[in-house]
Amino acid sequence: MFDVSSWQQIQASLVPFRRHREIRVIAVSKGQGAAQICAAAEAGVRLFGESYVQEALGKQAQVGRADLEWHFIGRIQRNKTRLIASHFHWVHGVTEEGQARRLSEVRTGDGRPPLPICLQVNVSGEAGKGGVSPAQLPDLVEAVVQMPGVTLRGLTAPPAPLRGGEAATRHHFAALRQQLESLRAAGHVLDTLSMGMSGDYPLALEEGATLLRLGTILFGRREN
Repeated sequence: MFDVSSWQQIQASLVPFRRHREIRVIAVSKGQGAAQICAAAEAGVRLFGESYVQEALGKQAQVGRADLEWHFIGRIQRNKTRLIASHFHWVHGVTEEGQARRLSEVRTGDGRPPLPICLQVNVSGEAGKGGVSPAQLPDLVEAVVQMPGVTLRGLTAPPAPLRGGEAATRHHFAALRQQLESLRAAGHVLDTLSMGMSGDYPLALEEGATLLRLGTILFGRREN
């Protein structure tokens, strides 16, 4: 069940950081039912993160609230692109030009505002983790910013490495922030760092996070 007290404590902890930048919290609701989402919404949550398209669409229909903002935070499958572009307000984790182009094609000319997206960068270089390499990032950015139907807002990254403790986690977040700063220095208008989960979000905040993706701390551990 949604933990209202944890939500309130998190909101209080954000106050010092919000003096310098906008920070929003995405409640990661994958694996949670519509009742939990409604309870979170009653407590004031407005952003929800989902990783599985069909699961999310079912919950969106059950919840039936137009004031909620749905963020797709999972792997983008080619055959789900149209549904993602049509039913989500943000997309995190775009890793290649083709994904962005397909999202752009769906949203172009349909009467809705451009779809905000974040590019996923594999700043740690770990094998098996998705994301564009830092070396390839500038070219991908140049391609995406030319596309109608999508708006590049910033960057995200795979979860921080499990090994290395706090120092490795902080380095992971700092590396993503540095990539954003380099793009800004090159003239790109970007305002979003989507990073930080339940176990490490305080470090992400210290390194400049603007979107936190919190699941376990708000809903408890999922069974699946």
